[in-house]
Amino acid sequence: MSAADQVSVTVLQKVLLTIVAVCSMLLLYLPVGESAASQSNAVGLTLFAGVALLVVTAWYGWPERMVRWSLPGSLLAALVSFAGAWYLIQLLGEVSIASGFWAGVIAAWALGWFAVERLASVETRNVLLGWVLRLLIPVAFGAWLLIIWEVVTRGLSVPQVLLPSPSAIAESFMQSTPTLWADFKQTFLKAVLIGYALGCGSGFLVALLIDRSDFLKRGLLPIGNLVSALPVVGIAPIMVMWFGFDWPSKAAVVVVMTFFPMLVNTVAGLAASDSMQRDLMKTYAAGYGQSLLKLRLPLALPFIFNALKINSTLALIGAIVAEFFGTPIVGMGFRISTEVGRMNVDMVWAEIAVAAIAGSLFYGLIGLIERMLTFWHPSFRR
Repeated sequence: MSAADQVSVTVLQKVLLTIVAVCSMLLLYLPVGESAASQSNAVGLTLFAGVALLVVTAWYGWPERMVRWSLPGSLLAALVSFAGAWYLIQLLGEVSIASGFWAGVIAAWALGWFAVERLASVETRNVLLGWVLRLLIPVAFGAWLLIIWEVVTRGLSVPQVLLPSPSAIAESFMQSTPTLWADFKQTFLKAVLIGYALGCGSGFLVALLIDRSDFLKRGLLPIGNLVSALPVVGIAPIMVMWFGFDWPSKAAVVVVMTFFPMLVNTVAGLAASDSMQRDLMKTYAAGYGQSLLKLRLPLALPFIFNALKINSTLALIGAIVAEFFGTPIVGMGFRISTEVGRMNVDMVWAEIAVAAIAGSLFYGLIGLIERMLTFWHPSFRR
């Protein structure tokens, strides 16, 4: 983004925040409820909205004065925004939801948005502080998504069948922990991990064979592209008939889904070395194995890890969908399909939360290993 574009964005932010702040102050004169408690709470929230947004506007107007205090000031703004959000959530169901309440929501959200943006712009040479900031920013952003979800669903009285609030999902999560753990073991620890290891491992080994044979490269890759386009809803019933209703049939679906992404990416990665690099290895009298270990496999690692990261999500999706077509009375896919039929949406979202957390941690672990092994790659250089 050019300097002119940055100035335009900053001006637009100041104008928008100023308009919202003025509107928040004007909400003081709107009716807020029947009881005195509702009025006082709403007026207090409206004052919080006006003051917080005016402070944010002023901060945007004079950033050069806040350079030294960018990090502590951003952390303070984040704490204030979360404190305001916590107060707002406590008021849900206790006071009349009127103009002051939503003004407070806007104020807390704007302050949180400002804090996250400022934290993202902080530059530091401290490695530990850099890691903390990289972790804190997505956590704060995700927390605000949950806060907005909670406030909107409860404040607007959204039916729980359509969209339950995060608090209701968390309550269902805590009450059904043994069931969720059993489903997690059945789906993730058995079907996903075993199928993922078999699919990625076999795809890698076949890619090495294809690299040695032009016949396999020309004959097997087109078939691989064809099979990779098959829908999982068509593969899953067949695998259930072949391997039974327990986890092996789901692992087989995962193998089919992860085999060809690994195959294609590994083949592409093995071809990433240029002719000068291969000629250099020949001048050292390196054989195929030495050239593979010293040159081609290291250059193929970014491609291989791309396949591993893609397959980490495909494996979880494939295992869950495969459980819709036949499974014992345990498993994440089985639980989702069963609880949807019972209109127990809280439990469905709890299973989705487990799948999201497991998939994110799995993806993050692979990304961490990738960073350790491919630190030399330009994408990781600063």
